[in-house]
Amino acid sequence: MDAADEQRFREFVAVRSPALMRLGYLLTGGDQHAAEDLVQSALAKLAAKWRRVDAPEAYTRQIMYRQQISWWRASGRRGEVVQASPPELAGRDLNHQRELRMVLRSALARLTPRQRTVVVLRYFEDLPEQEVAQALGCSVGTVRSTAHRSLARLREIAPELAEELLEVAR
Repeated sequence: MDAADEQRFREFVAVRSPALMRLGYLLTGGDQHAAEDLVQSALAKLAAKWRRVDAPEAYTRQIMYRQQISWWRASGRRGEVVQASPPELAGRDLNHQRELRMVLRSALARLTPRQRTVVVLRYFEDLPEQEVAQALGCSVGTVRSTAHRSLARLREIAPELAEELLEVAR
């Protein structure tokens, strides 16, 4: 990588890192350290192919999707669900959107990695079912059924999100 390429790469990282961290945070179920690892791993792979990549953000996101899938496949299904406990809310007057974000973050962390990945790609990244299927290496029908079960599970875990989830499913 020559000096000009390195400068463009550094600018890309500076500008797009916050958005990539948000995606990583969602994909990992709210695990900040895992999200940082995911972004760092994707950016390292991007740096190696920087000259040949036409759309660096799309390429990086694709790397993140695939890396997250690889990590959860490799880890197998664990019986435990790791999640941070929410901060003490007593006496605070937080607005409705913040409360919903906290509930959603906690609920996403309780989904299986595959369910969480489908929900993030389909509804947060707003990818069509076909692209989600390609990213996950499965059929469109699998994406649809997983999304349906994931939304049902979210409604079960966090009934206060039911109204918002109905809007998403439409």
